[in-house]
Amino acid sequence: MPARSYDQIALQLRAAGDRGQRMQATVDALWEALKDTGVSWVGFYVHEGGDELVLGPRRDKPACSPIGMHGACGQAFRSRQPLIVRDVKDLGENYIACDPRDRSEVVLPLLDADGTCWGVLDLDSHETGSFDPDDVAGLTAVLRAAGLTR
Repeated sequence: MPARSYDQIALQLRAAGDRGQRMQATVDALWEALKDTGVSWVGFYVHEGGDELVLGPRRDKPACSPIGMHGACGQAFRSRQPLIVRDVKDLGENYIACDPRDRSEVVLPLLDADGTCWGVLDLDSHETGSFDPDDVAGLTAVLRAAGLTR
């Protein structure tokens, strides 16, 4: 599997435009750079109130929406901590399967300057163990470059 170069992605992004435009630019840049590195889907989920997250910009296939807070995205949202899921089977009933081929995922919370979590970035893979702490660090740098997290 080719290496993931998050530095190059971050260099393409800047905190310009409204949040929706920055989210779309981010998923487009991530998808184009990572689609051949084991990533099967990339997208945002946004908290619009209540006990669920709503699908935002994503690439390159549909996904579930809205989703409850019991899944990986909800866990990262509530804890305000990145979550690496080596094998989605480990989540048991808490796994929300939008694509039954997905085997691993990484989710990063999106935080305003005051620490309020407003959504998450979610990447999936058809391969078990596809994500690690280097992905979290790289994705965090990308999100900061885009002005989407503190």
